[in-house]
Amino acid sequence: MTAASALVRLIMILIVTAALPCRAEDVISGRWAGTARVPDDELTVVVDLAQENGAWVGSIIIPGLDVKGTPLTDIKVQSPDINFAVKGPLGIRMNLRLLAPPENKLAGNFEQAGNRAPATLSKTGPPQVEYPPRSTPVAKELEGKWKGDYEMLGYTRHVSIKFTNHPDGATADFVIVGRKHNVLPVDLVTQEGDLVTVDSHEMGFSFEGRLRDGKLAGAIRQAAMETPLVLTRAK
Repeated sequence: MTAASALVRLIMILIVTAALPCRAEDVISGRWAGTARVPDDELTVVVDLAQENGAWVGSIIIPGLDVKGTPLTDIKVQSPDINFAVKGPLGIRMNLRLLAPPENKLAGNFEQAGNRAPATLSKTGPPQVEYPPRSTPVAKELEGKWKGDYEMLGYTRHVSIKFTNHPDGATADFVIVGRKHNVLPVDLVTQEGDLVTVDSHEMGFSFEGRLRDGKLAGAIRQAAMETPLVLTRAK
C-alpha cells in the first residue's frame, strides 16, 4: 500500500467515525410510542425527542396518568442509552436503550415512586415535541397581593398570591400556610378574558379565578381535589 493510498484510507476512516454519532442522534430523534407493563395494566406511552441548538428537548404523553405533552427534564443521551425524567409531581423516570438495527426500538424501564416496569417503544415518525405555554401579562387591576382562606381535609389553609407584570409576562408569589409555610414554585401565570390561572406543576397545585366585585373568586386544585377559594386584596 502506497503512502498516498494509506492516507486516503485513514481520512475515510476518520470521516466514517465522525459521522457515526450524528447517525445515532438522527435515529434517536423522533416520536416513539409503546407501552409500560405496570402490574395488572399496560400504560400507553408516547415520547417525543429532538435536538435544538445542540441540546435535547422532549415531551411525553401518558393518557392513563393524564399526562399530555408534559416536558421532559434531565435528558441524557449517550448512545445507545437515553435517560430522562418527566416534569411534575408524579416522579416518573425512564431509562432506555436503543436496540441494534433492525429493531428500531427503545427498551428499558419505566420508574415511578420506587416501582419499576419494563417498557418498549417503537419509532413512529418525526418528533412532535410539545412546548409548555408561556406566561401572559395580567390585567392591571390584578397586580399586587391577594389573600384568602380555604379548608381541606379538616384544616384551614391561608393563601396569598402576589401578581407582578414583566415585559415577558406575569409572575406570581404563591404561598400556602397550614401546618407548614409553603412557597410554591410557580411555572405558569395566564389570563384569558377574565379568567386568571396560576400553576405550580411541580407541587401539583393550581388556582383559577375571576375578578368579581373587587374579589378574586375561584377554586384551588390539588391533585384530584378542588376547593372553592375567594381572595381579597391585601391591605
